[in-house]
Amino acid sequence: MSDSIEIISWNVNGIRAIATKEALKWLDERDTDILCLQEIKALPEQIPDTLFLKQHNEVIINSADRKGYSGTATFSALKSDYNSTCKDIDTMNEGRIIEQHFGDVVLFNVYFPNGQKDDERLQLKMKFYDDFLNYCEKLREEGKSIIICGDVNTAHREIDLKNPKANSERSGFLPIERAWIDKLLSHGYIDTFRYVHGDIEDAYSWWSYRFNARTNNAGWRIDYFFISEDLAENLEDAFILPDVMGSDHCPVGIRISL
Repeated sequence: MSDSIEIISWNVNGIRAIATKEALKWLDERDTDILCLQEIKALPEQIPDTLFLKQHNEVIINSADRKGYSGTATFSALKSDYNSTCKDIDTMNEGRIIEQHFGDVVLFNVYFPNGQKDDERLQLKMKFYDDFLNYCEKLREEGKSIIICGDVNTAHREIDLKNPKANSERSGFLPIERAWIDKLLSHGYIDTFRYVHGDIEDAYSWWSYRFNARTNNAGWRIDYFFISEDLAENLEDAFILPDVMGSDHCPVGIRISL
């Protein structure tokens, strides 16, 4: 890997829709090394080749079995030593994980499940959380450093959403979901945005399409970059790009030296 790289993560809420809006063209002007997309809602053959002009050395598409649903995609200027779609964790084949190894550094692009549909779906989300963390811990025992990015579908603290009290009984801000992020951090992972920016307020990555939520910045921070603590001294920046339009989410990113 190069000395310093930029990784950007974005839930695009449909890669074909975002292509129609030309909402990825800004990346042609930006020095981004790895782009991790979630909720692509497309099969590989349905992804337009007009997303950007930039060429990538590695493109990994992990589509859901169910058409027009979920899915992840990673576009990388760097060639990985190994990659996987973690079928043991994503047991429903919803295209939720792309794992890449670059030497001793493992990058995960993850679209974590949403638990709002019903209690069964919430339980599936919590199992996915636990299975994923267990897998990351196994890799760390093997001497790997971990970078996790994607749509976690949970706001961690009250500071991470506009209306915490009104949403306290809604999946995405339930105590059980927030406790998993506590658990992740207690296992030696760092929320990069908070590590860099502290308790800055009104920093969100998702807004409802209703009630002029984005115009009013009534949002949630549910898209993250977590890194294992051994990478803390390598972290140069963590950021949110709220002015990038095209989805109900905006991109988030880090710059890190490796």
